[in-house]
Amino acid sequence: MNYKQDFPILNNKDIVYLDSGATTQKPQYVLEKVDEFYEKYNANPHRGAYSLSMEATEVYENVRDKIAKFINAEHREEIIFSKNATESLNLVAYSYGLENVKENDEIVISIMEHHSNLVPWQKVAKNTGAKLKYMYLDGNFEISDDEIESKITENTKIVGITHVSNVLGTINNVKKIIDIAHKKGAIVIVDASQSIPHKRIDVQDLNCDFLVFSGHKMLAPLGIGVLYGKKELLNKMTPFLMGGDMIEYVYEQETSFATLPNKFEAGTQNVGGVVGLGAAIDYIEKIGYENIEKQEKEVVTYAIQELKKLKYLDLYLTSNLENHSGVISFNIKGVHPHDIASILDSQNVCVRSGNHCAQPLMRYLGIDSTCRASFYFYNTKEDVDALVNALNKAYNMFEKYINKGN
Repeated sequence: MNYKQDFPILNNKDIVYLDSGATTQKPQYVLEKVDEFYEKYNANPHRGAYSLSMEATEVYENVRDKIAKFINAEHREEIIFSKNATESLNLVAYSYGLENVKENDEIVISIMEHHSNLVPWQKVAKNTGAKLKYMYLDGNFEISDDEIESKITENTKIVGITHVSNVLGTINNVKKIIDIAHKKGAIVIVDASQSIPHKRIDVQDLNCDFLVFSGHKMLAPLGIGVLYGKKELLNKMTPFLMGGDMIEYVYEQETSFATLPNKFEAGTQNVGGVVGLGAAIDYIEKIGYENIEKQEKEVVTYAIQELKKLKYLDLYLTSNLENHSGVISFNIKGVHPHDIASILDSQNVCVRSGNHCAQPLMRYLGIDSTCRASFYFYNTKEDVDALVNALNKAYNMFEKYINKGN
C-alpha cells in the first residue's frame, strides 16, 4: 500500500525521501491536530484557574495517558516529557548517574551508541571516577552473547544500549542485555529512538529501567521527547532542571519539589509538540504496527537485494536480516559520502551523509563516514529504484577517477 498521500511534503515536492532515521515526515492528521490546539486550546497548562487553561491541561495530560498505554507503562507518572531523546538521556545521566555511581564502578555501553547515549556517560565517568566500558561488534555487525556476558559484571552499575543502531540498522537483543544487567545489579537505559517508529515497545515486558525516544522520528513535530522511568527510581532522583511548575514550595533559602511527573518538567512545555505526539500515536495505531512492519520489510528487503547488485558499493549491515531494521549505510568505493549525497540530491533523492553522530563506531569500523538511506512505511519499491538509478549516475561520474586510482 502507498501511504504517501497522507504526507503533504511527499505530495508537494518531487523528492524521494530516504532520511527518516534523522526525522520522519508528518502526516496531514498530525499537522491538523497541532493547528487545532493553537486555534482552540492554546493556554499554559497547570497555570490557570480559568477554563481555557484547564482545557489545555486536559489536552496535555491526556497525551501522557496515551503514551503510558502505548508503551505499556505501569503508571502514568512514569512518562516524563522532554525536548528529545538527548535531553531524556542527559536527565538520567545527571539525576541518576551522578548520584548513584562512584569510583571504580562500571558504566557499560555499546560502541554503536549515538553520541547522546555516549557523551553523557563520559561525563558521569569522569566526574565520579567510574570506568566506561564498551561492548564491541563481531564481524556481522552484531553484539555477541559472549561480549554481553563478559562486559557486564558485578561492578557494572549502569548499562546504556540502543535498541536499533542508527548507522547499521542492527536490532540489539536488549531483553537479554537487561536480564543479564539486572542479575548483576545494574540498571539499564534503552534508547528506543530508532525502534519505536517501527515496532511496538512494551516496557514492562522488556523490564527496562529507563527508555527514551524522540517524537520527530515517529511522525510527531520536532522538539518533543519522552523519558520513561520506573516510578521507584524516578521518585528517588533529584530534578535535572529547576524552575516553574516542578516545585511544591519555595522559600528564600530552600525549595521542596513537586511529585511525579511534574518534578522533571520545569518551565512551560512544548504543548503543541505533545499534542502532535499524541496525534502521531493515533495515526500509528490506525495504520497498525503489523502493517508498518510488513510494508517496511518488503521495501527494505528489496532495497538490500538491489543494492547488493551494485559491486561498487560497500554495505554495512548484518547478514541476519531478522536482526536488521530500516537503515542501510553504504559507500561507493573511493568516493567521499558527501559527494555521493550531493549527486543523489541532484536527482531528488534525499539521503544522509556523515558520521551520523556515531564517531566511535566509525573509527571502530575503520571509516570516516557513510551515506545512509533510512526507510519508513511511506517508502516504496519505486523509491528504491530511484536510489539505485541515482547511485549508478554517481558512480558513472566518478568511475574513471576510481579506476585511475586503482
